[in-house]
Amino acid sequence: MTIIGMLHHRLDPTTVIKSYAYAAVAKAEGAQFFYFTPKSVDFNKRSIRGKVYENGEWLEKIMPFPDVVYNAGSPEKLSVSKEIIDKLKDEIPFTTHSIGNKWNVMKRLKEAKEFDKYLIPTEIVKNAELFHKFFSYYKKVVFKPIDGRKGKGIYFITKADSTNFEVRKDSENRVYSKHQLDELIKGQLATGTFIMQPYIQSKTKAGQVYDFRLHVQKNGEGKWVITTIYPRIAPAGSIIPNINNGGFTNYLDPFLEQEFKEEAFDIRRMLEHFSLTLAQHLDEIQMVQFGEVIDEIGIDVGLDEQQKIWMYEVNWRPGCPPAFYLELDVVINSIRYAMYLAKNQKQMKKGINQQKQKPQPKEQQKPIIAITGSAGKTTSKAFLGSILSRKWKIFESKDYWNTTEHTKKHAEEINASHEAVVLEYGMAYPGIITNHCSIIQPNISVITNIGLAHVGNFDGDIKGVAKAKSELIHGMDQSGLLILNKDDDNSRFLETQQFKGKIITVGIHRPADYKAYDIQYKDVGMTFKIKLQGQEITMYIPILGEHHVYNALNAIAVADTLGFSPIDIQAGLNFKKPPRRLTIYNCRDSITVIDDTVHSHPQGVRAAIDVLTNIAKKRKIAIIGQMRELGDLREEEYRKLGEYVYEQDIDLFITYGFRTEEMGAAAKAIGMDPAKVYHFLNKDELHALLEKIIEPHDTILVKGASKTNMFETVKFLDDTYKV
Repeated sequence: MTIIGMLHHRLDPTTVIKSYAYAAVAKAEGAQFFYFTPKSVDFNKRSIRGKVYENGEWLEKIMPFPDVVYNAGSPEKLSVSKEIIDKLKDEIPFTTHSIGNKWNVMKRLKEAKEFDKYLIPTEIVKNAELFHKFFSYYKKVVFKPIDGRKGKGIYFITKADSTNFEVRKDSENRVYSKHQLDELIKGQLATGTFIMQPYIQSKTKAGQVYDFRLHVQKNGEGKWVITTIYPRIAPAGSIIPNINNGGFTNYLDPFLEQEFKEEAFDIRRMLEHFSLTLAQHLDEIQMVQFGEVIDEIGIDVGLDEQQKIWMYEVNWRPGCPPAFYLELDVVINSIRYAMYLAKNQKQMKKGINQQKQKPQPKEQQKPIIAITGSAGKTTSKAFLGSILSRKWKIFESKDYWNTTEHTKKHAEEINASHEAVVLEYGMAYPGIITNHCSIIQPNISVITNIGLAHVGNFDGDIKGVAKAKSELIHGMDQSGLLILNKDDDNSRFLETQQFKGKIITVGIHRPADYKAYDIQYKDVGMTFKIKLQGQEITMYIPILGEHHVYNALNAIAVADTLGFSPIDIQAGLNFKKPPRRLTIYNCRDSITVIDDTVHSHPQGVRAAIDVLTNIAKKRKIAIIGQMRELGDLREEEYRKLGEYVYEQDIDLFITYGFRTEEMGAAAKAIGMDPAKVYHFLNKDELHALLEKIIEPHDTILVKGASKTNMFETVKFLDDTYKV
């Protein structure tokens, strides 16, 4: 006969209601059962002063060491007897091993990758400032204790208006000012560790919040089985479906049929498959990391509007389902598994050792991401760095630090703590990118486009620029990932024929793996839609211009491939914009200045003019500086730009710098009024003109490379027309 001892921290079994059910089921299953606490163990006599349930009462008896211990107490309260418990574990198999708190479980799943896509982004709240940064991304958040149970201590926080917050706890709503909310957060943090998550809600057709509890256990054969799956529905007016907070449950099949009609069967199978595969996955992690097996977990999940599963939390000691026969099912599985464990301890230890010795999934290669191209390198890098840093510690090169000397410095600074590396590889001549790759070889590469920047260094031949950019393709890990722009005609000259890795495309106007559509200008940014992980997602970027949508697509393609969720990507795209990249200055008299004074090449000038055209309310003024390194193509490209300015109906066209009058001449040649075209070689004279001609409601674009110091004109305008 198998002897099962139930270990608990409480002295009196009558205060542990489930002890009665375990005693009754053990007897029915032919096992001997007793209840004990750590201090009742006598190692010298190998006996335990336990309590046995007989004839309706608990009787104290001296019992031999059991064949198996059913571990039922609180780990925190049993920790005072750690030495005794560890000694017992050396001799007797234990059931019910801890898989850690909610944070640790999610961290393990994230590291193992397999279930990463089901995890809701989660952060430990260190202070109120970090909370507000997280809140600014997600707008609706859950703030809760890291070790919370039974739905206690959960706050749901949303914006009430521009300055106040709505805080919901249980069924009570209160409006807090920012100061009051900060005090609430500080007060809660003083009581323990809290986490925050975006609030992802599942709602019935009637508008009630619900989730699913997936309860899985090991049975008498040591195999994972589904004890039950049931919906938990919040009472009217509440957003906490936990049963202990007034929520109620329902049978699964009627609920699914009511809410999902013909899809009910598929959703049931999806939940069943998810629960069993997750249990097996966590069991394997426990074996490898701790040399233990687990036997029971409760998983709380929700379904979003696209019926995607989101994992709220995993509990290693879930409460019994709220129906008597299901409670008995839980106890029956527990007792039968305990009996199985007692009889198969050697076999299970062998299984654990085999799992430990199994070749573990190869550790994912650290993403080393290099970005090059004629335009968009820095902004693509900034977008990507912002997304990846949502979850990982990353090394990101500083803006415009893209020479080989910079790459040498980066190689010295990157260390094992960095989970990803994001670099910008600049190029002005052949051989430079090859040098970059010899210093740090990327396994993910992005080539934003092939334009006319530096084309003068290649005898005016765009194919020469493409060949030099192709050095990134040849120099990267040949089994890696390459991102290319499908809309960029010149990218067809890139040398991809021998590349053995995966090529992914981005685009707006042509079919691509990551295609943006429904692009719209907003006050200080852009919105667009994209299909991502089977969903249509609306993205926002806080920077103007369709060309920056391509930069965002580069970052989206990499982040999605690396397993980041659409929510993480959305949040990361709301990045800190690199300075002087289409920065908007709102001046007095409704005058708007657009500062784009970092780089200048024909492609970038057209993009900046497009922004001017799209955001100007009245007169459009374009101030365009000299473009360098165009070589023999200068005359042709200046002519095309002058014509483009006229075609875009620019009201005043001002050029600055050597030979830039050629742009103005081209605009006049096809019909622009000569009285609206100006040219300067002297900035003071240019600024004197601006003071005379600028009117209220004008929008002024200042576009030029850093070397032409066009930012001086931006500063002049901002100082002159400061609000």
